[in-house]
Amino acid sequence: MPQLRLALNQIDSSVGDLAGNAETIVRRTRQSAERGAHLVAFPEMALTGYPVEDLALRSSFVEASRASLRALAARLADEGLGDLPVVVGYLDRSATAQPKYGQPAGAPRNAAAVLHRGEVALSFAKHHLPNYGVFDEFRYFVPGDTLPVVRVHGVDVALAICEDLWQDGGRVPAARSARAGLLLSVNASPYERDKDDTRLELVRKRAQEAGCTTAYLAMTGGQDDLVFDGDSIVVGADGEVVARAPQFSETCLVVDLDLPAAAADAPEGVVDDGLRIERVVLSEDPVPAYEPEHTGGCAERLDDDAEVYAALVVGLRAYVRKNGFRSVLIGLSGGIDSALVAAIACDAVGPENVYGVSMPSKYSSDHSRSDAAELARRTGLNYRTVAIEPMFDAYMGSLELTGLAEENLQSRLRGTMLMALSNQEGHIVLAPGNKSELAVGYSTLYGDSVGAYGPIKDVYKTLV
Repeated sequence: MPQLRLALNQIDSSVGDLAGNAETIVRRTRQSAERGAHLVAFPEMALTGYPVEDLALRSSFVEASRASLRALAARLADEGLGDLPVVVGYLDRSATAQPKYGQPAGAPRNAAAVLHRGEVALSFAKHHLPNYGVFDEFRYFVPGDTLPVVRVHGVDVALAICEDLWQDGGRVPAARSARAGLLLSVNASPYERDKDDTRLELVRKRAQEAGCTTAYLAMTGGQDDLVFDGDSIVVGADGEVVARAPQFSETCLVVDLDLPAAAADAPEGVVDDGLRIERVVLSEDPVPAYEPEHTGGCAERLDDDAEVYAALVVGLRAYVRKNGFRSVLIGLSGGIDSALVAAIACDAVGPENVYGVSMPSKYSSDHSRSDAAELARRTGLNYRTVAIEPMFDAYMGSLELTGLAEENLQSRLRGTMLMALSNQEGHIVLAPGNKSELAVGYSTLYGDSVGAYGPIKDVYKTLV
């Protein structure tokens, strides 16, 4: 059986940063080549970042993506990497779709391409478009209608994009009909609790349905309010796991595979779900036999709590860095929510970039003050105390507030204080509210709710 060394680059891309993402792809391709890869892959929309959302409807950005892809292909060749096929996700447009009601203007496509010898050897668009949860891809894209198959060193590799595996039908059974030796899917599938177990069972099932080894390459990192957990997987045709990448970290998963040789009479034409097989031959001859160095293995799995914590850290780090901030600001009350947010922030951006403020009033207990100070000592974050009692007294002298109005005044003064420090010193304010509080409104508007980003906004109090 022919051998193929596959390099799955599990990376974090930034939406809109075409130059930066291209630089990462070139650097990672070079590293993959140094490890002897025969086929290199990058995640869904790795060149543009994911999700591009309304940028897909901006024709100038679509054209910039297409131009960047061509420039990337040329650069790879110029740097001596042209003979190595590279699969890259990007934003494209359909050249054949006619404008019609209900279709996004410009017919943009969530696409991927195979780059080889300075050219775009093959491009294709996502067939199944998700329209649930955080996805709204019917709004942004038109679907693809082909089954792309690229022949690399005598092995037929069928290609798919994310939802093409998550939905029944389409490219998975089509890969079996095309008698592919490998099904490679590039993905940007957002994290949710227990998704690693769901993903594993999905890839096992699809590998058996496709009748061939299946590689699921996932994005990692974060973008806005989404987190991507990596966890790329390679599964044999029998459903057994060959290799599995770590969660929440950028890595290159390299694996040596023994795969069926491409059939001399490989099917052509239209197969399952009306998909038309589109074949491109890059290299017919198998690589000379070699001793496998990368035979698989699974990275250690995180337990449930560690997994959620890692997602919170990765999400905050990505939000801060990708929005151009250098430091974060947190009000430290001595309570569990602000303590958890502070710990997440220190792990995300480093304690030297975390600024904590204790804002005691005459109602604050000595215990809450000492807990905040001890938290700062243990984590090493920057810490200061600013008493709000003088401001509180000034308000009370002017307004004579009572009851709930008086109680909420403390929180609103703290919110004003944090925003003033943010404006003055350039820190981004983190809101410590958890999902339980936010769900039932157990927080003070313009007080507890102040902050540009809530690290634990999707974590129930019981889990906190």
